[in-house]
Amino acid sequence: MARVIIPSLMRDLTGGQAEVEAEGRTLAELVHNLDARYPGVAGRLLVGGQLDPALIAIVDGRPASLGLRARVERDSEVRFVPAVGGG
Repeated sequence: MARVIIPSLMRDLTGGQAEVEAEGRTLAELVHNLDARYPGVAGRLLVGGQLDPALIAIVDGRPASLGLRARVERDSEVRFVPAVGGG
């Protein structure tokens, strides 16, 4: 299963756990499975069925340019971090 690093502001949903494991071949499947185990996760990560534009998904150290369609391997590490805007 992929290792998911939980942002500190979402740890209330995971009982305080900073890392959890989840299955999914894509980010969409992984988020769905996370939400099944930890209700409310999808509500904090998604807007209108898509990744919240204020967030970036990082899979194995690289931004997931395909969004929720990004591939996730069994040994992947997944992080959701705030998007940083420039000006």
